[in-house]
Amino acid sequence: MTDLHPTIVQVTDRIIERSKPRRAVYLELMERQREAGTNRGSISCGNLAHGFAAAGDDKPVIRAGAAMNIGIVTAYNDMLSAHQPYGRYPEQIKLFAREVGVTAQVAGGVPAMCDGVTQGQAGMDLSLFSRDNIAQGTVIALSHAMFEGALLLGICDKIVPGLLIGALRFGHLPQILIPAGPMPSGLANKEKQRVRQLYAEGKASRDELLEAEAASYHGAGTCTFYGTANSNQMMMELMGLHIPGSAFTNPGTKLRQELTRAATHRIAQIGWDGDDYRPLARCIDEKAIVNAAIGLLATGGSTNHAIHLPAIARAAGIIIDWQDFDELSHAVPLLARVYPNGAGDVNNFHAAGGIGFVVRELLGAGLLHGDVLTVGGTMADYGYEPVLRDAEGEGIPGESRGPSPDGATGPRLSPGIPSLTWRPAPETSRDDTMLRPVAEPFSPDGGMRLLAGNLGRAIIKTSAVAEDRWTIEAPCRIFDDQNQVLTAFKAGGLDRDVVVVVRFQGPRANGMPELHKLTPALGVLQDKGYRVALLTDGRMSGASGKVPAVIHLSPEALPGPDGVSGPLAYLKDGDIVRVCARNGEAIALVDEAEWAARTPAAPPPPALGVGRELFALFRHHADEAEKGGSAILAAMESVI
Repeated sequence: MTDLHPTIVQVTDRIIERSKPRRAVYLELMERQREAGTNRGSISCGNLAHGFAAAGDDKPVIRAGAAMNIGIVTAYNDMLSAHQPYGRYPEQIKLFAREVGVTAQVAGGVPAMCDGVTQGQAGMDLSLFSRDNIAQGTVIALSHAMFEGALLLGICDKIVPGLLIGALRFGHLPQILIPAGPMPSGLANKEKQRVRQLYAEGKASRDELLEAEAASYHGAGTCTFYGTANSNQMMMELMGLHIPGSAFTNPGTKLRQELTRAATHRIAQIGWDGDDYRPLARCIDEKAIVNAAIGLLATGGSTNHAIHLPAIARAAGIIIDWQDFDELSHAVPLLARVYPNGAGDVNNFHAAGGIGFVVRELLGAGLLHGDVLTVGGTMADYGYEPVLRDAEGEGIPGESRGPSPDGATGPRLSPGIPSLTWRPAPETSRDDTMLRPVAEPFSPDGGMRLLAGNLGRAIIKTSAVAEDRWTIEAPCRIFDDQNQVLTAFKAGGLDRDVVVVVRFQGPRANGMPELHKLTPALGVLQDKGYRVALLTDGRMSGASGKVPAVIHLSPEALPGPDGVSGPLAYLKDGDIVRVCARNGEAIALVDEAEWAARTPAAPPPPALGVGRELFALFRHHADEAEKGGSAILAAMESVI
């Protein structure tokens, strides 16, 4: 077996040491919940009767208490393409559960909010905090003590992190996440982006723009670009929380259905009454968190996970920071170019070899922890891809399930599912324009960097940015709202080298909305030859692309609990700002004495409407982006 890369060893050991006190408290709590907490066997007859009153054919089994009862937590709604496929999953899961002698009930639902719908709109101010709300909803769903395991149905940006944060409070239960998959490819993402830029320049009509958008987002499933939603699915595989190879199988296919069946059967096998107990609290450990970060870097995934992954880790008593990301990025090569980092989408990535290829390459090069407890088998099993057997019971003709990289047999998770098997991921990429081996990466660097300086700490994603734009030094132009930026752009006020600063966009200011609405305009300026960068204490989309975007700047501009404003509040129009991904700098080139004499800018009044006022509690108590920007985790840690 290949030795683990020394940087990965060093970062992992540091995280383990840093996390020891909180991790120990967390694991002790989970052990108490298993042994002495409320569970179905200990609740009163009245409690239990309420729990199975409407269970229909499953009522006798649930009442007897001799078989696992699976809680289903679902993010279903039929307005969002990614979550619409989940509508019939619960009835399917109940049937699949009966096949192995167990039962399933819908424990509860959680909201699923789409940044694609709210991007640039007032509702986007609720986006980040919907993650906390989803976590709370997951806890409420599982609090009924009726379940010995859980299946989590969610797929997009805040939904998967929220489900995990909540589910980790019930970490003594085995739990598996079930994806629904991406929609089939529609209009090429690059063509969609071209029309967006033409519209920003006034060269395309609204009807032409809508036609392009509708041809791109055209059916059920996740959007096909490699943003936060699809990065979620990759990370769940790299953490071993999916059935191997299930991330990018399209909705509505027989294979998708059989993977859901396999997940249902598998959860029944890993309960605490058997000899293969795999509780979520033990599956999500320091090594699994590092694996998720490595997968993110190796595939050029979403910068939103620089916020979400620390939040997931905190819920398991684990502490990671942006320095960890930065050091891992220097060690992990970029193996994939998926739009916006390349031309092809996630369906093309999957067809080229996908996550199975990436896992096997990383394991073989000593760039991934192989000794993690997964819900499937071993981490090596995630180097396989699921296929349907043919009528003779074999895999796809010409393919066979061979040994895994460590010499073990591949996944055998479906003994009761004759139509499903696994085969090794391809040994060579089927498309080297978007997927490459460790020996021939697109870049030796994972493309996510920590920038620091007198403006604070921030993240930049370089994997889609040309190297000659990794350093931008220019006068800044300051805005307190993204719509102000677009007004200035349309008036020609940004036709120059410029660092566009959008401040008062942090978690406590307005919920840290994504500023993806600015991408076409900034892209137009860059295409005109100007040196342009974005600097903000807000977020950029998980689909951030070719324009350098220095994001999540912390501390945010809004004064903190101590009344002190973040450095961004001290910037003035015309100040020279340098952002440099090569040297890790985020600096205002202002004389120190002048800087010290400045008065911070006054924040704008809180925005009202669209229910934002109901989220004031979350804003007031959220902590900094590097910790995850979460109010509920900050409050939880104050009492544990």
